[in-house]
Amino acid sequence: MKKILILLVVVLAIQACSTQPEEKHVAIEGVNLSLDPGDDFFRYANSIWYDTAQIPPSQAGVGAYMFMNYPQRIRLQGILDSVAQADSPVGSIGQKVGDFYASGMDTATVNQRGYEPIQPILSSIDGVNSVPALMQFVAEQAKAYNNSIIGFNIGPDDKNSSMNIAHARQTGVGLPTRDYYFNTDQSTKQIQDAYKTYLATLFELTGSTTAEAEKHAALVYNIEKQIAASHRTRVELRDVRANYNKMAVANLDKQQPNIAWSSLLANLGAETDSIDIGQPAYYEKLNQLLKSIPLADWKVYLKAKSISNYADILSKPFVDAEFELSKVLSGQSVQRTRGEVMASMVDNLLGEALGQLYVKKYFPESAKKRMLELVNNFQKAYAKRIDNLEWMSDSTKVQAKEKLAAMRKKIGYPNSWEDYSDVNIQEDKFFENVVSATKARYQDQLSKLGNKVDKTEWFTTPSTVTAYNNPSGNEIVFPAGILQPPYFDYEADDALNYGGIGMVIGHEITHTFDDQGAQFDKDGNVENWWTEEDFEKFRARTQQVIDLYSSFTVLDSVHVKGAMTVGENTADISGVAVAYDAFKMTKQGQDTVKIDGFTPDQRFFLSVARIWRVKMKDEYLRLWINNNSHAPPIWRVNGPLMNTDAFYSAFDIQPGDKMYLPKEDRITIW
Repeated sequence: MKKILILLVVVLAIQACSTQPEEKHVAIEGVNLSLDPGDDFFRYANSIWYDTAQIPPSQAGVGAYMFMNYPQRIRLQGILDSVAQADSPVGSIGQKVGDFYASGMDTATVNQRGYEPIQPILSSIDGVNSVPALMQFVAEQAKAYNNSIIGFNIGPDDKNSSMNIAHARQTGVGLPTRDYYFNTDQSTKQIQDAYKTYLATLFELTGSTTAEAEKHAALVYNIEKQIAASHRTRVELRDVRANYNKMAVANLDKQQPNIAWSSLLANLGAETDSIDIGQPAYYEKLNQLLKSIPLADWKVYLKAKSISNYADILSKPFVDAEFELSKVLSGQSVQRTRGEVMASMVDNLLGEALGQLYVKKYFPESAKKRMLELVNNFQKAYAKRIDNLEWMSDSTKVQAKEKLAAMRKKIGYPNSWEDYSDVNIQEDKFFENVVSATKARYQDQLSKLGNKVDKTEWFTTPSTVTAYNNPSGNEIVFPAGILQPPYFDYEADDALNYGGIGMVIGHEITHTFDDQGAQFDKDGNVENWWTEEDFEKFRARTQQVIDLYSSFTVLDSVHVKGAMTVGENTADISGVAVAYDAFKMTKQGQDTVKIDGFTPDQRFFLSVARIWRVKMKDEYLRLWINNNSHAPPIWRVNGPLMNTDAFYSAFDIQPGDKMYLPKEDRITIW
């Protein structure tokens, strides 16, 4: 089923006292010495690799960062192939994971069933005879994450982060964001046309004539466009306070009678007298559209949503239709292998079961210990940087350091594993297995409503190559999947590890203090802990980040969206700065001995460039620019380094070099 995954990276070695023997190092290869490092450091460090790297046909990009999840899925396949052949006891982790994988690999049975698995859902839509019946259908399907017009979830209350409450977010569209429905440039038009073709194909595959299918597709697209008009933009969604609107259900019933919140929540199984409506304009618009759009049209829309939601677990024609749309969006030229698809699906739906098998094979306890020591070291380095901030008052510094000290660190995998006893897995029932897993996930979510937040919960799987900061939990998380080269390498010297995983650690800590994270206190509540004057200075500095990154171009005339990426860019700039400070605390950091012709400082910055060594197709890069909260990889290197004084010294960057910024224009926030 649909899944989007985000975030970033990594791992590393430790403090000076536990640094690896000096003779251990990893050679830095592929540096293009014919280029000027001050003109484009990303190219200087990576161009030899970049110009020869081949993007696998089944992928939209290759290299480090998120694209490391491709070789990860190959690793997971190896585990799954083995466990699927084992004779595991019924109900065991091995049985559930193995049989789930085997059921999806049995494409003969999946193809033979066609769209039979969703026929009961389509029949239920045919039986809808009123708006209340429509909303009841929507709620029942949401319990299996077949979502359409209600974006419902359970999570911490932004104003009381120790308690879980109900949330509702904007939803209802099939394209990535509202802008795809209103932009008129040629590339967006191609995506719009491909999406309409996709919708028409789904209708044809479920029995409509070509003429009917095209008519239905146009109808669905028109409804989605009306919905999209009410959506907030990606930049507007960054406003923490504007996207928190806790409301009484009784008042919502009066304001939005067509949605009928009391009945909707009852049908969702959610007992609550209040709910956080993230984007009120969406639900105000939905309430109107439920009345103005004919019921027959809504039924066509719900069919499109249901077929699309399950397309990737139906027979091959549905999978092919979805892929044709993906080709236009991402530039991916051929479909992923079935094994890779199933590795992703098992990881998504039974992630902590598969994760137990992964860490047993690939993640030693020693790596977890070393990573924890390193993160603790970075907290100390960050505290020193806060002490030295010239723009922040002493009272705000005290609050900032208290928040830093209270930060939770999660490394490798959870202390207790998720229980999948309610998931029923059968080797010959792929569709039903997916539904069982999604229903169990929903019930797990629902059980949290009104209860205390479990601070030990993870929001990614152990095998995923990523890292994240959770502001409501004041925590940073580094899964086992990211604890490998190029981010962390046991054979590497400190310069490479501090420039690698170190930057990522610094990045994640900084999210605690970026434009969004800075609005949460040490307990994870949206609460002001700043003096008014300090926060205005902070906002002025983040505006500098927005302005600088908005000047960076990608794909000729396309610019980085500075306001959308400001949080990640702030974290990159400060992440490099604190990683460098921490590196200078090590023995090698205080040395000048060259390795392979590069000084320790040069190796540090080359490592920063190496961890963002990524090559992607233009289509995917365009998708990235419009939707990803991170700057493209080239600017995750050049942007932070332009603002790092030590980089100028390490590579003798001078006025006239393209990356040169006058010292007074270099940005320091944390």
